[in-house]
Amino acid sequence: MKLTVLGYQSPAPGPGGATPGYLLETAQGKILIDCGSGVYAQLMKHIRIEELTAVVLSHYHHDHICDMLILQYGVMMAEIFGKRSGAMPVFGPAEPQDWAKKMNYQKHTQLHTVKESDTLTIAGVEFTFLRTDHPLLCYAMKITDGKKTIVYGADTGPETNWHGFADGCDLFICEGTFTEAYVPNGKRGHLSAREAAQTAQRLGVKQLLITHLSPDIDRTSYEKEAAGGGFTGLWQLADIGQVIEL
Repeated sequence: MKLTVLGYQSPAPGPGGATPGYLLETAQGKILIDCGSGVYAQLMKHIRIEELTAVVLSHYHHDHICDMLILQYGVMMAEIFGKRSGAMPVFGPAEPQDWAKKMNYQKHTQLHTVKESDTLTIAGVEFTFLRTDHPLLCYAMKITDGKKTIVYGADTGPETNWHGFADGCDLFICEGTFTEAYVPNGKRGHLSAREAAQTAQRLGVKQLLITHLSPDIDRTSYEKEAAGGGFTGLWQLADIGQVIEL
């Protein structure tokens, strides 16, 4: 499996940046995981839209799905030019219903709703889902080809129960939205970079990619806080164009 970071910023992209989106390539196809602002243009640097097998969405907050409306046009134009046919399959939550419905566009994209108990096979890899600690219905994804396992944590607060889902995975893509100076009081649906590293250490993951970073916080601050989280494995902050092969 080959994972390319197309976008990692939140809640809005910085100059030349993009909010969450990841291209997963397997021997059997190419899957887009989340499709935030700026992601479609980044995707076009790597593949043509007719090469895309499917889209899998964690949830419907704007920073994770706003380029879906542009991707729909891309699929439409590929069909007009005879480069592809049939609806692009999109997999995502059933709620909130008003946003779920927007993932369908004429005959060009078709939403297939998923829930926590579902197992999907797309492009030769297996997807399972875990509801995270987030105000809007949001699913983390465990992705395996039978040899290696990626867990994409999507958006999550500190109360997600990762045990039995992410333990020992080969790559844990975990959000680290805040540095400690900006962690809000009370209930929240996001982690700090330090908490991301602490979570990875508890789970015994092999590699950690910290994502969902604010362009208003400098990377040095994120790096210092992540380093203080005690994770003893390989870790790095996400960046556009970054490639991880498993």
